[in-house]
Amino acid sequence: MRAWTDLVFSLLEAGGMMSTTAMGWIYLLLAGLFEIGFASAIKLMDGHKNIPWSVAFYVCALLSFGFLQEAAKSLPIGTAYAVWTGIGGVGVAVIGMAFLGDPITPWRVVFLLLLVTSLVGLKLTSGH
Repeated sequence: MRAWTDLVFSLLEAGGMMSTTAMGWIYLLLAGLFEIGFASAIKLMDGHKNIPWSVAFYVCALLSFGFLQEAAKSLPIGTAYAVWTGIGGVGVAVIGMAFLGDPITPWRVVFLLLLVTSLVGLKLTSGH
C-alpha cells in the first residue's frame, strides 16, 4: 500500500496538482480515518479473541501511525498530532453513538461540535 500511495502522491506533486503541504493534510486525514478504525476495533476485538477485529486493529494502527509520520514531515507536529487525535476522537464518538450503544445527549453533541470547530481552527491557523 505504501508504494502505491507514494506513487500516486508523487505523480500529483510532479504534475503540479498538489503541494507537499496539501499532501501532508491528505496524509493526516487518512491517518485520522485509520485511527477511527483501530480505536473502534479495540471495542470489538474482545481481548484478541475475535481474530478479524484484532487483525483490523493492527492493520489500522500501522496505517494510522504511518500516515501520521508522513503528515508530520510537512506539517507542524503539534497541529498534526492534535488534528489526528481530534479526528479519531470525534469519529469514534460518532461510531459509538451510532452503532455501539454509547449515549447520545445534547451536551455530547455540543462538545463534539466544539471539537470539530477547534480542528478547523487549527487547520486555518497552522500557516500551511
